[in-house]
Amino acid sequence: MAEPRHLESDLFGATAEAVRAPRAGPRPLADRLRPANLDEVVGQEALLGPAGALRAMLARGSLPSLILWGPPGVGKTTIARLLAEAAGLHFHAISAVFSGVADLKKAFEEAGRRRGRTLLFVDEVHRFNRAQQDGFLPFVEDGTITLVGATTENPSFALNGALLSRCQVLVLTRLDEAALEGLLTRAEALEARPLPLTPEARAALCAMADGDGRYLLNLAEQLLAIPPGAALDLAALQSLLARRAALYDKDREEHFNLISALHKSMRGSDPDAALYWFARMLTGGEDPRYIARRLLRFAAEDVGAADPRALPLAIAAWESYERLGSPEGELALAQLVLHLATAPKSNAVYKAFGAAMRAAKETGSLMPPAHILNAPTKLMKELGYGGGYQYDHDAEDAFSGQNYFPDGMARQSFYTPTDRGAEAAIGERMARWNAARRKR
Repeated sequence: MAEPRHLESDLFGATAEAVRAPRAGPRPLADRLRPANLDEVVGQEALLGPAGALRAMLARGSLPSLILWGPPGVGKTTIARLLAEAAGLHFHAISAVFSGVADLKKAFEEAGRRRGRTLLFVDEVHRFNRAQQDGFLPFVEDGTITLVGATTENPSFALNGALLSRCQVLVLTRLDEAALEGLLTRAEALEARPLPLTPEARAALCAMADGDGRYLLNLAEQLLAIPPGAALDLAALQSLLARRAALYDKDREEHFNLISALHKSMRGSDPDAALYWFARMLTGGEDPRYIARRLLRFAAEDVGAADPRALPLAIAAWESYERLGSPEGELALAQLVLHLATAPKSNAVYKAFGAAMRAAKETGSLMPPAHILNAPTKLMKELGYGGGYQYDHDAEDAFSGQNYFPDGMARQSFYTPTDRGAEAAIGERMARWNAARRKR
C-alpha cells in the first residue's frame, strides 16, 4: 500500500497541523490518549478483533465505503482516521454540521486529483439532506472517494436508500465497563499518578460516563487536576462531578427503542423490567402523557378481556396524572405499569377486531337479516322487517340462538377467548351458546 498522508482536515478544510499550531494551552487528555493504531482502540472487538469485519477488509486490501453507526464517544472518528492510515489513503474530514455543497465539491475535486486515494470522513452524515446525500453517489461509485460516514442516528431512517446500498453499515457499541476501565488505566499511566478515588467511587465514575469514552476521560482529567490528598469516596465524587445525561431524543430512535422495550416487557409479564424502562423514559425527559397513552393502548391490545379492569384502570391512572402532575402523578402511572405487566394477557379482542374489519371490507354492503330490523312503518312490516324476531330475554337462558349475520353470508368466528383470566369464563359461555346454535 502507498504511504499514507498524515494530513487531517478540520471542519473547514484546514489541516490539523495548521489548526493546532497556534494553540497555547495543553491538549485535552482525551486528545492525548487518542489511539495511535487500531490495536489501541478499545471496546469494539467485534469489528477490530482478530476475526473482526474491519480486520478482514484490511487484510483483503479492499476497504469499501462505510457507515459507522454508534453512540457518542465510542471511537467513530478515531477508527476512520486509523483506517485511512492502515489502508494508505489520504484522510480528509468534514462535518455535515458546518459543511455545504461548496465544501463537498471542493473535497471531491481534491479527491479527483489524488485518483482514488482519498478516504472522505463525514461526521454527522445524517445531517446532510437527501439531495446532498445523493451528491456522494457518483464519486463513491467511480472510486474517487472511499466514504466513511459517522452517525448516531439509525441509518435506515436517516440516510438515503441509494447511499446505503453503496455502503456497508458497521455498528459500534457503547463502551462496556472493561473498556472504560482500560481508558482510566491508560490515563493514569500517561499522567504517572492514580486517580484519587476509592474503588466504589471509581466504579461510579465509569457509570457516570454511560458508555462514552470521551466523556469519561474529560471527567478523569478534572480529577487528575485535584491536588494530591485523600481518595474521594462516592459522595464526594457525586458532589464534584455531574453524571452524563442519558441518551434520549424524544423525536428519534431512542424514543421508539425505549417505548418498545416498555411495551414488550409488560407483554412478557416482567414487572421489574417494565418499571425500569418506564423510569428510563421519565429520566430521559419523556412526556408522561405520551406514556399514559401507550399504556392505555396496551390495556386494550395486550390485556383485553382477560382482565376487564385494565382499561378503566388505565384511564384512571391517566386522569390521576392530569390532576396531580409531576412527580406525584407518575406514581399512578407506575402502579398501572405494574398492573398491566402482572395481568393475564390476551390479544383475542385485538385479533377479533382485525378479522372483523377485513370481513367488513370484503363483504361490502350486505343488509342485516330482515328479522333483526325494526319496522316502524306499515310498509316495512309488509316487507318482512322484524318478522320472526325472537326476544332473547324471553328465551331459555336468555339465549335464542338466532342468526345475526347477513343473509347469504356464512357465519364467521372472529373472537376466540383465551383460557386466561376473565376470558376463561367468557370462553365457557361462548362454548355453551355455540352448542345451542348447532342444535337449531
